[in-house]
Amino acid sequence: MSGIRPTGFLHLGNYFGAIRNYVKMQEDYDCYFMVADLHSLTTHPDTKQLKDNVHRVLAENIACGLDPDKVALYCQSQVFETSELYLYLNMLAYTGELGKTVTFKDKVRQSPDNINAGLLTYPVLMAADILLHRAKYVPVGKDQEQHLEIARTYVNRFNHRYGEVFPEPFAFNYNQQLVKVPSLNGSGKMSKSENQMATLFLADEDDVIRKKVMKTKTDAGPQELNSQKPEYIENVFSLMKLVSGDDVISKFENDYNNCSIRYGDMKKQLAEDMVQFIAPIRGKINEILNDKKYLGEVMEKGAAKAGISAKATMQLVREAMGLNY
Repeated sequence: MSGIRPTGFLHLGNYFGAIRNYVKMQEDYDCYFMVADLHSLTTHPDTKQLKDNVHRVLAENIACGLDPDKVALYCQSQVFETSELYLYLNMLAYTGELGKTVTFKDKVRQSPDNINAGLLTYPVLMAADILLHRAKYVPVGKDQEQHLEIARTYVNRFNHRYGEVFPEPFAFNYNQQLVKVPSLNGSGKMSKSENQMATLFLADEDDVIRKKVMKTKTDAGPQELNSQKPEYIENVFSLMKLVSGDDVISKFENDYNNCSIRYGDMKKQLAEDMVQFIAPIRGKINEILNDKKYLGEVMEKGAAKAGISAKATMQLVREAMGLNY
């Protein structure tokens, strides 16, 4: 189980950090993937664009390879049991712990005038999303590991207090290291909300991709053979490893080690490889977005599938808590 907030266009970090694993997992597991519209309200209370944003995330997920016939692809708010479990889990959550989470501190720093209770209890709602399906595997990026640890804490508190209902969820990445896609400006990761010129979106047009990649931070090049790469140069190579062929990567690695690398050539190559990767996905997204009837059917089908799992879980929860009068 996993989800993505409809707060902007999906980008390469979303694809390699999560969606790529969604597509692999749908062949091997019972999967529940959602558009986290309730989560988005914590930082985006204006809902005028919410419907369009939800449709876009659905289209982007499908364009990346998710099959609505194989998974439950649904909108969070359409499965009402989510809110009920969220309420119960809040009784097991302590404000001191929630106030220490990295994401809460980041959001407070970014939006000091919007420190709402939903923002504080964001990890509780995320835990409810996962536990609602008693999910064991959660394909998320590295930045969500702390939230998963919190979810496991609530599992243990609930099971200890009321009896064994939930399994512990863990990050799942097919035994590979969790992917963190670096931004183009040499620091941090790609983000939907922060520096947009440092992020490659799945909806970016070819010329925009080229322009962004050519602005990637580089320097005058190494001065000594086989010297260690600075972090911002390592980032460029990391991006290239996502979309370029082994021979291309090997060429530029050798050029770097020999102090003969031409970053302009490297960025041009990276830009064209990014265009080749993103353009087919962008085309599918636009095609799906134009079919509103299909998107409505996807949400209806997904909510029905997720609802079956959610109702079964909540029956167990109410029985365990003694709320089945």
